[in-house]
Amino acid sequence: MKKIGFIGAYDKTDLIIYISKILTINGLKVLIIDGTTLQKTRYTVPCITPSKCYITTYEDIDIAIGFDTLQEIHNYTGMPQFEYDIMLLDVDNRQTYESFEMQTSDKNYFLTAFDNYSLKKGLEIIGKSEEKREMTKILFSKDMNKENDEYLNFLSFYSSAKWSAEEIYFPFEAGDNAVIVENQRNARISFRELTPGYKDGMLEIISQIAPEIRTSEVRKILRNI
Repeated sequence: MKKIGFIGAYDKTDLIIYISKILTINGLKVLIIDGTTLQKTRYTVPCITPSKCYITTYEDIDIAIGFDTLQEIHNYTGMPQFEYDIMLLDVDNRQTYESFEMQTSDKNYFLTAFDNYSLKKGLEIIGKSEEKREMTKILFSKDMNKENDEYLNFLSFYSSAKWSAEEIYFPFEAGDNAVIVENQRNARISFRELTPGYKDGMLEIISQIAPEIRTSEVRKILRNI
């Protein structure tokens, strides 16, 4: 099982769900763990009987909400081993970063926009350490420029992040937000109306965490669903 972290103060819940949908269509069994402070999936993912801690299934994706550790999820399911191909963790605070042992992930992504809250709060999550851990930047900005990236590198100089060579850009547009809101209201996932830039960003993430899935198959899904 692959363990993939999506870390940062920037809202990334819907992106993680969309990526998971593509993975499940290609036959992979996926678990999303909402380790965020506000637990947004409680309000955006339908559930018949929500409780303090629960696992619900949405669009063939299992989503765990309200758990503080992986052991708690094991105890809830009664399974000593997870029967998933990929586990995606949504983390926006230092406590869950440590309790879910994000340093052991197969791959960690750092998601941020370039407002000071997203940048500084996001870096606060990963903390400072002499032992650097590799992370890949996922950057949300309508107008991406070199100065923004240099500012992030400056702020993160003493952090525990060792940035990987590749960076993924989402030129986030108002149109994408409208699609996300519409999907939430209708309790379904549709990709067709997302902008080409948003789709390209998802395609790049999929190619990194599940390289066995053909790019042509992902593009077909993004066109037709």
